[in-house]
Amino acid sequence: MTRTLGLIGSGAIGSAIARSAVGAGWHVVVSNSRGPQTLVDLVAELGPLARAATPAEAAEAADLVVSAIPLARYEQLPRAALAGKTVIDTMNYAPAFTGWSRPELDADELTSSELVQRFLAGSHVVKAFHNVNGRLLRELPRPAGAPDRTALPVTGDDPDAKKRVAELLDAIGFDAVDVGALAESWRVGPNTLLYFPAYVGEIPPGLSLPELQAWLATVPLNPVPAAEVARLAATTERQPAGFQL
Repeated sequence: MTRTLGLIGSGAIGSAIARSAVGAGWHVVVSNSRGPQTLVDLVAELGPLARAATPAEAAEAADLVVSAIPLARYEQLPRAALAGKTVIDTMNYAPAFTGWSRPELDADELTSSELVQRFLAGSHVVKAFHNVNGRLLRELPRPAGAPDRTALPVTGDDPDAKKRVAELLDAIGFDAVDVGALAESWRVGPNTLLYFPAYVGEIPPGLSLPELQAWLATVPLNPVPAAEVARLAATTERQPAGFQL
């Protein structure tokens, strides 16, 4: 049975996930805050399995919904349309770059995904895709069972929702590793080894954000198996909140 993925946000990561899903035979409904008319080129690139819609329409049409907007705009998500849905949270907390901060996140009173789940109380939030870029999604997929298949971490409070996200990951060529509840999502968040270094190696110090993006575009990628993802998640120590270079 063909599945439908809704995307709220059509930037770099949203469009990359859409390409991966279409490549796996999923229907995709893409949306952004500027309206369907701004998505004509992306939909044409994605082909007949894709269409554009409003965020609420994308949520209503989808089996799974990806939130690929800046965390600072999480309260703009269509809460009513997302009720009962599994929502994949790709958002990261980066006050140093966005100028947006929340004291409860800075104090580690809750994770950013718990903040999103609190807002989307009627939905099932799963943290995933927050530690990848388009290049990793293009170059590291492998068939199930391949010895060099890469795994990605997922966290969430609903086991069934995590299974649905794992099915999507499997369809696009990745294993999923269940790291635990949303309260544990710091284990795979910014400033941890699973937020890029495990997949790309040690990041050179002192890079600006544009320099980091340029480095990530060319550095060799490392397949990371499920056992290593599980080990790194289990042994990491809590890092300061918010992405830091």
